[in-house]
Parts: sequence; structure tokens; C-alpha cells
Amino acid sequence: MTGERGQATVELAALLPLVVVVALAGYALLAGLAAGEQASVAAEAGAIALLQDRDPRAAARAALPRSARAIVTVTGRAVTVAVHPRVPLVARLLRTRVTAHAGPEPTP
Repeated sequence: MTGERGQATVELAALLPLVVVVALAGYALLAGLAAGEQASVAAEAGAIALLQDRDPRAAARAALPRSARAIVTVTGRAVTVAVHPRVPLVARLLRTRVTAHAGPEPTP
């Protein structure tokens, strides 16, 4: 038994990097899902604003949290919102994009 002293410490030190990577991956996944939900709500708010003859960009921005890093584009009757989730180390690699359509073009 004298040769097994400190074995748990060595095992913990060996597994700790793996635990950190798994935790970061789980956090990135949850942050990506939250960003997708934020983009969806903002795109829908922009599409509704189009139907109400209001500014779709302003409506989409108002539907996003202040801390959200997002790009809002309006093309015809489609509002696209791209949100970058806040994830350490891999934030620049992740982006979620959602497009909401305000329906067909109105006929004159």
C-alpha cells in the first residue's frame, strides 16, 4: 500500500483538462442555443414590424438584449438576424443566423 499514496491526486491531475474541455463544450452548446432563440425572437419582431409599416431593424434590435452582438439585415420582406454568442475562446467561430419572412409582397 505504500506505493499507492497520491494515486488519486495523479488521476485528478490527468483528468482535469478533459473535464475543463467538456465543461467549455457544454457551455458553448448552451450559449449557441440561447443565441439561436434570441435571433429567432428578433427576426420575428422585425417581420411583424414590416407588416405594421414600422422600422424592422429598430424592432429587431429592441427585441435583443443590450449585450447581444448581432447583425440585422432586411431584404425585401425578409428579416435576417445573426447573433454571436458570448463564449470564451471560441466566440469568433460561432454564429447563429435566423430569417423571418413577413409574407408575400403586397399586390398594388
